[in-house]
Amino acid sequence: MNKVLKSLKPYPMDELNRIKERLKKEGKKIYDFGTGDPREPTPQFIRDAVKNAIPEVSQYPTVAGKKELRQAIANYLERRFNVNLNPDTQIIPSNGSKEAIFHFPLVFIDPSEEKKTVIFGTPAYPVYERGALFANAEVYPVQLKEEDKFLLRLDKIPEEVLKKTKIVWINYPHNPTGATADKSYLQEVYDICREYDIILCSDECYIDIYFNEKDKPISVLEIGTENVVAFHSLSKRSGMTGYRSGFVAGDENIIQTYKKYRTSFGVATPEFIQEGAIAAWSDDKHVIKRNEIFKQKRDLFIEFFDKIGLEYLYPKATFYFWIRSPDGISAKDYVKSLLEHGIVTSVGENFCAGIEIKEGICESKYFRIALVPTVEECKEAIEVWEKVHGSLKN
Repeated sequence: MNKVLKSLKPYPMDELNRIKERLKKEGKKIYDFGTGDPREPTPQFIRDAVKNAIPEVSQYPTVAGKKELRQAIANYLERRFNVNLNPDTQIIPSNGSKEAIFHFPLVFIDPSEEKKTVIFGTPAYPVYERGALFANAEVYPVQLKEEDKFLLRLDKIPEEVLKKTKIVWINYPHNPTGATADKSYLQEVYDICREYDIILCSDECYIDIYFNEKDKPISVLEIGTENVVAFHSLSKRSGMTGYRSGFVAGDENIIQTYKKYRTSFGVATPEFIQEGAIAAWSDDKHVIKRNEIFKQKRDLFIEFFDKIGLEYLYPKATFYFWIRSPDGISAKDYVKSLLEHGIVTSVGENFCAGIEIKEGICESKYFRIALVPTVEECKEAIEVWEKVHGSLKN
């Protein structure tokens, strides 16, 4: 067995799925705020585009994808960020963002070189660490702190580390905290990466989930494209988690190199899925409607958390709440109490890098909820939650 596998803790979503199966067998009603997989239906026009494109004879798709898809993505980038990229050389489709993130270090990390470190913030999406480890990179997790607004501060990292760094991962709007980054922060990170010849990888999976025009998240591509790669997905934007569709865009040389070696991974997107993606990237109205629903859920929980006195990071974007457990109760114990009443959440430790768990330095006071149940289910869950919270405080 690959020794990397032995060093990894269980994937957090796998553990949540096991817990949910147990609750189902016990006959409990489940309110699943654990996994970021929204329940709102995929818009009909996207489903129709996929159904109408299913061919009588199915043949292998290409890694480069259909030109029409790359053009639809280029149009979206221009519309949304005022960024002009060449659809033939600076954009490739992916099977969602996760697979592209995982495979990226396999192409750009050379374990025999000194410059093989991958920097990422923690807590974080586990794939930044896992992709780096499978590529035999050196990992350098940086603990994100509340006082830094959960921003990855490259300016605080020792110069000797930066000199050996090949890839930096940032993710704003952020999973799991919901933190956002402004233009000055992205400019600072971009400048540091250019100074040390580091590939800046920006996971922008949640960039279209926001609730106010003044809080509209920006892309690192608006700062520049030299040594920059952005990863996007239709999973959250368009409710297409099960379709596995996204794209990678940015520096022409990096994109062309990545495209060349992606042929080895078997990740070419089926053309009927590409047709759904063309429809999705070409339309913004359905995104606005979905965000209105997420805002309803968000506002329900803001009112509830304020009422019972739970502290949280105010979510300007994403559909996540990063919540601090009450004084005197660990996040693990609080989450366990909710779980016993069918409310599934994710303890913050699930998003910490494996090295932190091993060394015992991971923060244990936070937990995350994902606003994936329906509005009505959220209202029901709040009633249950309030009773659980009251019993713990008494």
